[in-house]
Amino acid sequence: MIFDTHAHYDDRAFDEDREEVIARIFDSGVGFVMNIGADLASSLSTVMLAQKYDRIYAAVGIHPESFEEADEHGITVLKDLIKSTDRVKAVGEIGIDLHYDRDSLEKQKEAFVRQWDLADEFGLPVIIHSRDAAQVTYDIVKERYERTGKPLNAVMHCYSYEKEQAVEYTKMGLYIGVGGVLTFKNGRKLAEAVKAVHMDKILLETDCPYLAPEPFRGKRNDSSYLKKVVAELAVIRGISEQEAEDITFANAEKFYAIEG
Repeated sequence: MIFDTHAHYDDRAFDEDREEVIARIFDSGVGFVMNIGADLASSLSTVMLAQKYDRIYAAVGIHPESFEEADEHGITVLKDLIKSTDRVKAVGEIGIDLHYDRDSLEKQKEAFVRQWDLADEFGLPVIIHSRDAAQVTYDIVKERYERTGKPLNAVMHCYSYEKEQAVEYTKMGLYIGVGGVLTFKNGRKLAEAVKAVHMDKILLETDCPYLAPEPFRGKRNDSSYLKKVVAELAVIRGISEQEAEDITFANAEKFYAIEG
């Protein structure tokens, strides 16, 4: 079975056929899905989705592009969502995104740390979004690792940086999120990272409705397409597709503390 560790089925892209898509992905060999919040509204809709479907779990969090929501009120809302149900298994996606806005870096860092502190308060893993912010993100993670003195329970979602940094992240306890980009012709850096880290630190993810793998690139993504990522991962690592599924499924169960 496959565990999609990062999806957005509450996204409006699924408004017209959400129930049909969800039924189909579970028929296709997907075992579980972690649906991810990106702001207060989507964190709430994510929890509602997880309460409706017993094979979907929820992560709540505020994406760096919505950092302004991570004020005292926002943190209280996230805390209340975590307390409201055992379906919440992580905090995310949180992190740093400098692709469009570099002026808000300090505020993004504050929002990132506040939410990571929240995750620690409840003993939950964190899902880290990092775009065009390789060194900044790494420095925040390393400082936390050195300060706490123990492995960090986090995943680098949609990993896009160099293999050397991927290895360093895994040494600090982090996982590497791998999705459709692995099948792209320009996905060489991710392939190198996947080859460099231990298999027990790789998680499969779609980020659907975005980042569909080849040959579906540009179309709406869903968890059934992860079979294409599994096939590429198996080739890169020199293992069978079944082994790739089994290992990454066990990794996800461990990371999210979910028993299949």
